Amino acid sequence: MRLAISHETLYRYDSPVRHSTQYLRLTPQAGNGLQILDWQLELPVAAHRSTDSYGNILHVLTLDYPHQEIRIKVSGTVETDTTTPLCDDLPPLFFLRQTELTTPDEALRRFAAAYRQPVPSLTQLQALVEGIREHMPFLPGETQSHTPAAAAFAKGAGVCQDHTHVFLSCARQLGIPARYVSGYVYSPAHAADHVSSHAWAEAWVDGAWHSFDVANAVAANEHHLKLAIGMDYLDACPVRGVRFGGGTESMSAQARVWLDGQ
Repeated sequence: MRLAISHETLYRYDSPVRHSTQYLRLTPQAGNGLQILDWQLELPVAAHRSTDSYGNILHVLTLDYPHQEIRIKVSGTVETDTTTPLCDDLPPLFFLRQTELTTPDEALRRFAAAYRQPVPSLTQLQALVEGIREHMPFLPGETQSHTPAAAAFAKGAGVCQDHTHVFLSCARQLGIPARYVSGYVYSPAHAADHVSSHAWAEAWVDGAWHSFDVANAVAANEHHLKLAIGMDYLDACPVRGVRFGGGTESMSAQARVWLDGQ
């Protein structure tokens, strides 16, 4: 499937920022059925490209002059396939560790315990996906990017990153390595809408990584475009930064994914 992507993030500040650094995980990696036909980053100044500890492509954007706006634009075209997630250099057991965003409370531990099995299986994790979706309907505006899994679970609602954090928390409690994935998804029913970027999970079962898009109750497929992986949102989010000065910050973001040629 040939997908076109347009994504713009705009930061504005009510007073000049003296210095800022943005860490951008906005570039997919070709291979395993994914072809990058065209991909461009439009940035205020050139960024330094490297690879982070998870193997993600990382651009570091540094603005060392006064500024009150940062505009980050991404556009590209890719050809996707339905192949399974890539294995990488990190051992799967690395992804058993909980983080501040995935650490369970007692309620989340009880919930996960209901899905415990002697031998981990895909059927077990698919049942977990359905249980999360039943307990936490998709509802924007109830959480924020830094909301922990336990807090989102207690609210009983959230968005894709909350569903993913709860899945990671439960899978790790069950002894199943699991990692966060950031990226984009093409939704035919909402192809003309501007929507935020997407998140899903990958879990290590039967000697391989398998994907679980909890929000949509599907495995990642040719509609999905993976950008980065990590232990949680903070490791894999498309844009994350620090600044000195600037006062109050406002941020707006729009992402659109559509079939190329339509």
